[in-house]
Amino acid sequence: RPETIALDVVNKMASSQSDSSCYSALLGMAEKFRTATPPKIQACVHCLQSLFQFQPPTHIEARTHLQLGGILFTHTKNAEQAKLHLEKAWLLSQTIPQLDDVCFEAACSLSELYLQQSQTHLAKPLLRKAIGMSQRSPYWHCRLLFQLAQLSAYERDMGAACELLGAGAEYAFMAGSQFTRLLFLLSKSMLMLVDKKFMEVHPLLTLCGTIIENWTGNQNQKESLRVFYLVLEACHFLVGGQVKSVKPCLKQLQQSILTITSIHSDEEPPPASVTSPADLFHWLPKEHLCVVAYLVTVMHSMQAGQMEKAQKYTDKALLQIEKLKMLDTQPILSSFQLMLLEHIIMCRLVMGHKLTALQEIAQACKLCTQNTKLMDRHRSQLHTLLGLYSMSMNCMESAEAQFNTALRLATHTELWMFISLNLAIVYLRCGNRHAELVSLLERIDPERIHSNSLSMKAAAYYVRSLQMFFQTRYNEAKLYLRETLKISNAEDLNRLTSCALTLLGHIFLSLGNARESMNMVAPAMQLATKIPDTHIQLWASALLMDLYRLTGDQLKESEGFQMHNSFTQQLLKDHFQSSQQPEHNLINWTDGLCPVQLLHSPDGASTSSL
Repeated sequence: RPETIALDVVNKMASSQSDSSCYSALLGMAEKFRTATPPKIQACVHCLQSLFQFQPPTHIEARTHLQLGGILFTHTKNAEQAKLHLEKAWLLSQTIPQLDDVCFEAACSLSELYLQQSQTHLAKPLLRKAIGMSQRSPYWHCRLLFQLAQLSAYERDMGAACELLGAGAEYAFMAGSQFTRLLFLLSKSMLMLVDKKFMEVHPLLTLCGTIIENWTGNQNQKESLRVFYLVLEACHFLVGGQVKSVKPCLKQLQQSILTITSIHSDEEPPPASVTSPADLFHWLPKEHLCVVAYLVTVMHSMQAGQMEKAQKYTDKALLQIEKLKMLDTQPILSSFQLMLLEHIIMCRLVMGHKLTALQEIAQACKLCTQNTKLMDRHRSQLHTLLGLYSMSMNCMESAEAQFNTALRLATHTELWMFISLNLAIVYLRCGNRHAELVSLLERIDPERIHSNSLSMKAAAYYVRSLQMFFQTRYNEAKLYLRETLKISNAEDLNRLTSCALTLLGHIFLSLGNARESMNMVAPAMQLATKIPDTHIQLWASALLMDLYRLTGDQLKESEGFQMHNSFTQQLLKDHFQSSQQPEHNLINWTDGLCPVQLLHSPDGASTSSL
């Protein structure tokens, strides 16, 4: 074997050459094996381990331990050996002047390994010590601050994470790095959004936007910062249910993506453009930036009731992710993929495509079973999606069980609200769950809910109007619907608008006011067709059929009947096909591990364009 022959040559050299020649030969061969196609990791490791036989100087020993630890950590499952070498590199390098790169890289890699092994109690003091030692090394000091902030965020200690990022911003400013200062400030803004600190994040985002607009430095860096800022601004509006306000952000974001893909290079900027050693960072590679832009567009399209646009950009994003996964195994790609699936599944259910939604739910479950962290963070969402699917299949007992499981696991207020509103609709549709319904509605009263989302508040008014409708308290129902329409019209929440108009039309029809009913149902049908929302179309077409019968318009009544029958047959066919799939049994999963045997059926592949 070539590696065996090469090692024999080195062994022979050892008897006739100086130690330094042997070090160079072994290191050269190790690098050659590492960069071979495919990499020969075992031979590379063997070369590096052989170097210790020559008792190298401490600085070479430390660097070799770092290399071995990094290779074992990255390319093998031998985490304990990787940890042993990295710990030796960290300890040895602290005793040697001018070996900062080995010392701090060992600290970064070792803390990542500790985190992977859920040993954060070892990672945090290590990073704090390294941060204290790195004050005169701007690049490493900033990198270590980012890493400790990420670790604090992972532990949900957002206050500590934001404090570290704030310290990083001040350090970068003193080091003369406006670019990295903005990365720290934008990262802090991102965590504040996650932590629902909406009042505090607004002035910080405004400051960042102003600095970016006045930027006169490297154009690549400016566009990268602009994308980061626009994504956060769009998410700020989306979390607040301010869908209409997102449109200008999205337009600018798409323009920035076009600019950055034409000029951006993921390689380090040329030395002339780097004003500080702390400048050698970037937020995301350009390919990832494109995926993020698509994801934000999908989120907006879903909330705005533009299902076909959401589908179009989901397909683009998933295709990009599949291409990237061939070369890149970063976990963030799976997170992006899962978030896209969560949104498009809801869109499919609105459009009446239950079979496709079910297949994509199975995909989402499969992604989570492959990554325990994803499962921990998204299990509540998975049960929410299964609850929505169960509702669409009229399996109300399963829907209730799924939503209650999701509520038990939910950690975010907005998700809890969303689940509760859907559970309330389940209770309303069951008709015999009055006590549970009253108890739940008290917690999601639109006048008292602790939600920053306008869309959530509008939905809460709509659910309350449904309750009044089923109790034939029509005047009260109309009052609640007017509140829904006030918000949904102002923010372009098309699906809520179509739902509210259809229910208003039903109320007017029940009151015998055919003219007012028609004035509500006709635009509701147009809007539902534009979305498209098959269930609202079915409901509205039934109302139109009754209205035409009342007015004696037999031709339009017949057209209404044909339309209603077409929607019915479409939904029934999809309902039957979905019920026959093995994945349909996921609606019975509420406890324990996900039943993976349901995720690998021949028919389980998604029909989405991947």
